[in-house]
Amino acid sequence: MPNPSKRRRERRHRIHARIRQRVRGENGKPRLCVAFTGKHIYAQVIDDTAGKTLAAVATTQAALKGAKPNIAGAAKLGQALAAKASGKGITSVVFDRGGFLYQGKVKAFAEAVRQAGLKF
Repeated sequence: MPNPSKRRRERRHRIHARIRQRVRGENGKPRLCVAFTGKHIYAQVIDDTAGKTLAAVATTQAALKGAKPNIAGAAKLGQALAAKASGKGITSVVFDRGGFLYQGKVKAFAEAVRQAGLKF
């Protein structure tokens, strides 16, 4: 019998591959990508046409060191990313949830980004 965590991870990768076929960040509207591990949360705003990261935050950074990988930490990270992106003149993004279900940490992150001023 296959390992359940491996099966879930492979399923998430299949879903993410399908999402990436449709979701594409452009110069006027970059892609907001979010990823979660057991210990950390990572998020970045990416311009796919140029292949560059425009803004990025993670719980590994010194400023967000106290943020845990839970719903409150995801909301704190969302606010930090929105502030960083709006400081660079980004007002609108395409949200890439990375194959994760839109609930819990993903939902808290997305709502915090929206409340901080980014549109998607």
